[in-house]
Amino acid sequence: PTSVYGSQSEVMDETCPVEELKPQSPYAEYKLKSEQMLQDMGEKHGLRFVTCRFGTIFGTSIGMRFHTAVNKFCWQTVLGQPLSVWKTAMDQKRPYLGVNDAVRAIKYIIKKDLFDAEIYNIVSSNNTVRDIVDSIRRSVPDVKVELVESEIMNQLSYQVCSDRIKHKGLSLYDNIEKGIIETINLLKNSNL
Repeated sequence: PTSVYGSQSEVMDETCPVEELKPQSPYAEYKLKSEQMLQDMGEKHGLRFVTCRFGTIFGTSIGMRFHTAVNKFCWQTVLGQPLSVWKTAMDQKRPYLGVNDAVRAIKYIIKKDLFDAEIYNIVSSNNTVRDIVDSIRRSVPDVKVELVESEIMNQLSYQVCSDRIKHKGLSLYDNIEKGIIETINLLKNSNL
C-alpha cells in the first residue's frame, strides 16, 4: 500500500529512496519487506515482477470492507450514527483508490505484460477527511460528525503521485464523491 511512505511533507512518488520511507504500521513495514524480497528474487533468480502501491480502497464491490475511512463513514451514515473522526485528522490528506481503478490497473499490468521490476503508485485521488465528510454531506445533509481524541495515529498527512503508471498509458477515472454516493445508495438499499 501507499502507507509505506508514512508522514511526508511533500507529494511522494516512486523515486523516494527506501531509507526515506516511513512505514508507521506493521502492515506497511511488511509491505516494504515484501517489496525488497521481490527485488532480491528478481536480481538473484530473474523473477519478473511489478510492485504496486495502492491507495486506500473505496467503492462498492462484492467483498466490501468497512474498516477504512470512506466505506466506514458511509456505513455509519446509513446506520444514522455520527462519523467518528480523529480531531487531528480532519485536514490531513491521504491517497485513495477506487475499486474500479484498482481492477483497471491490475488488468492493464497483465495485458501490457508490465512486469518490469518497477514500483507503481496506483491512486485515484488524494483527499482530506474533510473532503470525504463534505461529499457525504452532499448526499446526506444531516450527517453528524463526532470528533474523537486519539493519541496514536497510523499515519499523518501525505499525498502520493501516480504519474509513473499514467505515463505508461493507464488512465485512472474513479471519483471519490461518486464512489461515496454509490456506496451510500447500495447500503440504503440493502435493508440494514
